[in-house]
Order: sequence, then C-alpha cells, then structure tokens
Amino acid sequence: MTRPLIIKVTAGVDAPERCAQAFTVAATALAAGAQVSLWLTGESSWFALPGRAEEFVLPHSAPLAELRDALLTEGRLTLCTQCAKRRDIGEQDVIPGVRIAGAAVFAEEILAEHAQALVY
Repeated sequence: MTRPLIIKVTAGVDAPERCAQAFTVAATALAAGAQVSLWLTGESSWFALPGRAEEFVLPHSAPLAELRDALLTEGRLTLCTQCAKRRDIGEQDVIPGVRIAGAAVFAEEILAEHAQALVY
C-alpha cells in the first residue's frame, strides 16, 4: 500500500516556478503509483477554472493543463472553500472533477494514517 501524498499549492502566476513544481511533484508521484491529493489555495485557486491552466506558461516545464488533467484522472484536485469564496468561484464555475472543500477535510486527509504532506 502506498502512502497518500497531500500537496497544498498556494502559488499561481505570481510565483510560477513554485506553482509548476507543486503540479510536477504531484503528477510524478501519481506516475510512481502514489495516492495524490492536490489542494489549490491562494493564487493557485484560479487553476480550478476552465482555461486558466492552459494560459500558464513556464519555459522548460510540462504544460500545467496536462499535469492538472493527470490529477483529475488519477488523483484528487480540491479547491479551498475560503479561497473560492474570496474569488467568487462557485461549484458551477470549476472544471468537472474539481471538488471544493475546507480546512476540516484538509486536516482529515493530513491526519489519515501514513499521510505525507507538502506545501508549495
């Protein structure tokens, strides 16, 4: 049994390298067989919306939309409830497969047996 990996990404276009690193680590862990949950918080919240990841460009980095789609297919992608509300993002706005959840769910995932967490 692989240990779950929970990643919280706070950076978006404001810090593109940190943002891309979080998505890259998540997708790489998925490819290695890990159970991955990526949480979009702060400026990364915008990547829960259609077209936003497609607009993100960082030289020498995998396309963010491809990494996001891997998470939607093989892992879990969650948008922080408070971050969504601060940006007027609702359930009807997000890409299919993105869930909106809050701190209690994040803490529950972190406290799960053998979970490992990273913050970017």
